[in-house]
Amino acid sequence: MVRKLEARPDDRVLDVATGTGMVAEALVRRYGCSVVGLDQSAEMLSGARAKLDRDPRLASRIDLIRGEAERLPFGDAEFDHLTFTYLIRYVEDPGATLAELARVVRRGGRIASLEFMLPPNPIARALWHAYTRLCMPVLGRLISPDWHEVGRFLGPSITDLYRRVPLDRQLELWRAAGIEHPQARVMSFGGGVVIWGTRA
Repeated sequence: MVRKLEARPDDRVLDVATGTGMVAEALVRRYGCSVVGLDQSAEMLSGARAKLDRDPRLASRIDLIRGEAERLPFGDAEFDHLTFTYLIRYVEDPGATLAELARVVRRGGRIASLEFMLPPNPIARALWHAYTRLCMPVLGRLISPDWHEVGRFLGPSITDLYRRVPLDRQLELWRAAGIEHPQARVMSFGGGVVIWGTRA
């Protein structure tokens, strides 16, 4: 996903659902650009700030802000590019959210995302279902009660996304939001997908 952005050192990138800042960090390390990391979770942003506190170079290139993808606190075309990860599963209206994300990107800017996916191959999908429904909750319980809940939640959450908004429909929503030529690359034996396109 980061590679698809092709940012320049003087570009300003918005990373939505930044979490603990892993993508923001990768963007700075690869391109030397400046990044605004946005997340609605104060706890996640606290983790990101702790990381910046340990690295002055990152801290000089990354700003963190609390906010929601559905109502971005930025003006039109304020950013050169935009990334988001594991977001569309959590929003009520994926089309409206994509339009809001596209709104803050300049014309010709790139938008890229990373999301889990249901493997299209029937055998891989059966193995994926077994792993997400059985293995992940059990392994999560060995780590902590919180991880057990993550393991129980993740598989059904991913399945629900592709029931509501299959990949071809997601690409239609990207186009309807004003993002030209959206493309998808399925990875990890069908367990993940990168989508990218250009702001019209």
